[in-house]
Amino acid sequence: MAPRLTRRAFLETSALAAAALASPRLATARADLRFDEYRRHDATALAALVRSGDASPMELLEIAIARAEAVNPTIDAIVVEHFELARAAIRAGLPRGPLYGVPWLLKDLGIALGGTITTEGSRLFVDARHDGDSTLVERYRAAGLAIFGKTHSPEFGGSPSSESALHGRTRNPWDLGRSAGGSSGGSAAAVAAGIVPAAHATDGGGSIRIPASSCGLFGLKPTRGRVPLGPGIYEGWGGLSAGHCVSRSVRDSALLLDVSQGPALGDAYAAPTRERPYVEELAREPGRLRIALMTRPLLPVPVAPECVEAAEQAARLCESLGHVVEPAAPVLDAGPLWAAFGLTSSVGVALKVTRREEALGRAATADELEPITRRTVESGRAASGVEHARARDTLHAASRVLGRFMREYDVILSPTMAQVPPTLGTLSLSQPYEDFIGPASASSVFTALFNMTGQPAMSVPLHWTASGLPVGVMFAGRFGDEATLFRLATQLERARPWMERTPSLEI
Repeated sequence: MAPRLTRRAFLETSALAAAALASPRLATARADLRFDEYRRHDATALAALVRSGDASPMELLEIAIARAEAVNPTIDAIVVEHFELARAAIRAGLPRGPLYGVPWLLKDLGIALGGTITTEGSRLFVDARHDGDSTLVERYRAAGLAIFGKTHSPEFGGSPSSESALHGRTRNPWDLGRSAGGSSGGSAAAVAAGIVPAAHATDGGGSIRIPASSCGLFGLKPTRGRVPLGPGIYEGWGGLSAGHCVSRSVRDSALLLDVSQGPALGDAYAAPTRERPYVEELAREPGRLRIALMTRPLLPVPVAPECVEAAEQAARLCESLGHVVEPAAPVLDAGPLWAAFGLTSSVGVALKVTRREEALGRAATADELEPITRRTVESGRAASGVEHARARDTLHAASRVLGRFMREYDVILSPTMAQVPPTLGTLSLSQPYEDFIGPASASSVFTALFNMTGQPAMSVPLHWTASGLPVGVMFAGRFGDEATLFRLATQLERARPWMERTPSLEI
């Protein structure tokens, strides 16, 4: 058992967590935690058990590892194991931060854990070892998290499904024949399967929100610049990508954003400063919000009736909570906007591959990149500097249109995805582009808009199909206003709790 902290040390190390303990349920704590008890706790509650002496960091880690060893051969969520690294970190003494002793998984994309390999889901990076930590990893360590593995991402995050030639296919714990989403599908599957209550994730076109929707989780993409990506990366995909997490509870997402947010030394820009810690927002009412309901995407992509119904049910729920909901959507020229998104993300992928080739002193071979990735790299390399700058201008212009639109509305409500989780293989990067692009668009057509504008947006698990598949709904807020989203999410979580709803996943 971990030694009990003095009252002073407790207050100094748990100030952020303290506010979060006021909302949702805590399971009854006791020594010798069983898996079923572990699973009923979110990360905030697990940290409280450790602080009280009712559990130890090593005990929690061993439960997480045992669960991973039981289910990972089936779901393929964890692709790089750091079990011994985590055990050694606990023996050496984790920092007594607000998440002290909580097991944690990193996404295997765009992040550095010193002394370990991040494969980026690619055979080109299979032995890419990092000398030091990313700024975000430093902040996770300081919070007291015990990092014990990395989760599956498709190659360079290039698909809305976590499938790769290197690591195989991540299966959705709710239906093993379906995708867990992407590109943070490994993290989402690990959380849904009960390995951890929350896990690191990133989002360049929906890659937090799509897996959250697919796996019945809460997933918030923060405002552009809220969470640092450096020091090795200035910005992901030209500012499209943001880092945060997928989680079972709203308060875990708030606490994790509290411990990770804020600019790092040398960052060129940052999100607007938060007014107070996000965990303190959970106790504040959102007020009477004006919500724009958008059930048709800006591109002519068909939307599954189940996804429309999920959004409309959420609208009725919001009205019952006192909010004003009306159909509305921003007016944007969608064709040029999505072309700008495609060019900007392609340049980002091409830059990643070029830097790796420079480090290796050779070009990537034909079998080191998947077919659609090779096409993406070629497209990015073919773009001129002027074309890239014009694409960035197009994205920034859309941000201004959304900014004006949201003078009238506090929040935009829509489906998270235009389809239910697709069957595995539908979104593989090793197929003809013509077969890939339609299903890929159906996954990301709602989510990608807010990567282009940089606004915060969250997928909330409020709906399941008759067959038991999760279908998330998305709420987007004003630039820099995660606070309103957290307040609204807490209200929705109270009104329609989802924490106890988990897949059976009998292994």
